[in-house]
Amino acid sequence: MANSQLQEVKDILREKKFGKLFSGDTENTYIQFFRYLFVGGLATVVDWGVSFLLFKYVFHEHYAVAANSISFVAGLIVNYVISTFWIFRNSKVESKLVEFLGFAAIGLVGLLMTMGITKLFEIWLADRTSLYQILAKIVSTAAAFFWNFFARKILLFSKKEA
Repeated sequence: MANSQLQEVKDILREKKFGKLFSGDTENTYIQFFRYLFVGGLATVVDWGVSFLLFKYVFHEHYAVAANSISFVAGLIVNYVISTFWIFRNSKVESKLVEFLGFAAIGLVGLLMTMGITKLFEIWLADRTSLYQILAKIVSTAAAFFWNFFARKILLFSKKEA
């Protein structure tokens, strides 16, 4: 299965049919991951932007965990809306509400990872630099990105078994 999916991507690249990477329904994990880079990137911009604004201007360089938690939720909403229209078209779940709750639950695990990593960086670095917050964002964003894609793909959006 993975070999045929990889071969599909190779064929797209060899034939220079790059539009297939960006449009149309697909169950190809590589193509979905490629698209998720864009969705995750946009959600990250929202997450980081909201985090920066809250941390710097609302919380006056305090409460990094709160700033990162609130911003993570904003990124989650952006991620869900775009992911369900562009990447993951085939849900294992019949109800959109249940699908969103599952998507959010997976995101909650990512949020807990973000909070934990941020708190660790705060403990380790807050007395040395206020940059601990952005360093925590870099590490936690990468960890949450991989968790969110693969958990959502496997648990919510893999092709239904016949």
